[in-house]
Amino acid sequence: MADPRFFAADGPFPLARLAEIAGAELSGGVDPNRTFNDVAPLDEAGADDVSFLDNKRYVKALETSRAGAVILHPDHVKAAPEGMALLLTEAPYKAYALVAQLFHPVEQGVPGLHPAAIVDPGARLGAECAVGPGAVIGPGAQIGARVRIDANAVIGANVVIGARCRIGAGASLSHCILGEDVVLHPGVRIGQEGFGFASDETGHTKVPQLGRVVIGDRVEIGANSTVDRGSGPDTVIGAGCMIDNLVQIGHNVKLGPGCVVVAQVGIAGSTKLGRGVVLGGQVGIAGH
Repeated sequence: MADPRFFAADGPFPLARLAEIAGAELSGGVDPNRTFNDVAPLDEAGADDVSFLDNKRYVKALETSRAGAVILHPDHVKAAPEGMALLLTEAPYKAYALVAQLFHPVEQGVPGLHPAAIVDPGARLGAECAVGPGAVIGPGAQIGARVRIDANAVIGANVVIGARCRIGAGASLSHCILGEDVVLHPGVRIGQEGFGFASDETGHTKVPQLGRVVIGDRVEIGANSTVDRGSGPDTVIGAGCMIDNLVQIGHNVKLGPGCVVVAQVGIAGSTKLGRGVVLGGQVGIAGH
């Protein structure tokens, strides 16, 4: 069970509701009105918790689990202890994710401006935004409805942020346009100058970086990752991309929809990735 000091659970929810959310079928003989209080790992769950089995390496943990209900593939039914309620699905991990979201929905924050926030009079904020202490919102910024901006984040001039985005503590945004439901974790840097200069025997001459960063809907970018703005063309992050912590994305890079970029990846300038590309940890992509 999650530590309630950090993760307060909604609920309880009846089994029928959990099956509906998960897109799962209940095993025979279970009470659809029986309620559950939270999700928990197989080896920690109790009678009022829901767990899941996705990886067959954990079948032994299922056999000894005290969970009241478990989400699993029909192939593993025989390993479940007698009396355990089963939610049967071909995709147990996704089903668990949906159930866990029901118990632990994303915290939107308390709407309003903290007294220590600094918001330029020329900025526009949509309804029910939550702006934390020390956050700075510059002139001309356009913030959509129900956006959460945590402590000490900096939103630069004329930045556009779509509805229901979450901007983590200490993040900084400039020269960028964000779609809806974007999540930027603490310390993310978006829109800073790209690494562009012309070199000769006299030294290095900076090339002005005149593009933007355009981020599609439902993108998530992990802590302390950086996305440089374009040098003329835009840097583009396609809808639904998942980017881990400590990733560097150079200027003019274009990621297609649904890419997955794991920790410590570096993508050099003007690289193009198509739809659904997956880059494992510490992958490096050369420029162009």
